[in-house]
Amino acid sequence: MKSIIVYVHGKNGSASEAEHYRPLFPDGEVVGFDYRADTPWEFRDEFRRFFSSLPPDLPVFLIANSIGAYYVMNAGIDDRIGKAWFVSPVVDLEKLIRGRMALAGVTEERLRKQGVVPTESGEDLSWEYLSYVRSHPIRWNVPTAILYGAKDALISRETVSAFADAHCAELTVMEAGEHWFHTPEQMAFLDRWIAGNGKSES
Repeated sequence: MKSIIVYVHGKNGSASEAEHYRPLFPDGEVVGFDYRADTPWEFRDEFRRFFSSLPPDLPVFLIANSIGAYYVMNAGIDDRIGKAWFVSPVVDLEKLIRGRMALAGVTEERLRKQGVVPTESGEDLSWEYLSYVRSHPIRWNVPTAILYGAKDALISRETVSAFADAHCAELTVMEAGEHWFHTPEQMAFLDRWIAGNGKSES
């Protein structure tokens, strides 16, 4: 084993999804991180504990999906990761929350006064959550490749492009891709993308 590749799933995902990536890294150990926290501040601590438990003598690489990418970037563990592959990453969580507020017709003043506002989608809006995101801006200094689907209905291309430009990240766009890469065509594209974005570095 020459390296450890940590897979971080997105919302409603599973650490078992790491199985897909094992054939792509025959010389490394692919590990799915089954995180359990509920809030960004709890995620931060959980991710730090997990990454600090990895063997210190082996390089660590990362594959993170959707909100999982945000959780990793929020953890402040840049110095432990040699390279990252982000699939449909949530790179501006505040913007995403504000978009959900607008869809639900919830003003910032109302959210601040009520603290928590349930929505028809089943997801609660939280003032504490939004405040944490605002007070902990992303700082990310890891060589990163990003895969984005042009049909992503959750994250705008403009948002991902701005992040990629600001962090000198390699951005690849699949025109037929969605936020959730899951069809055979999309997964084949994803596999080719990983193989062409520094896999040999592992």
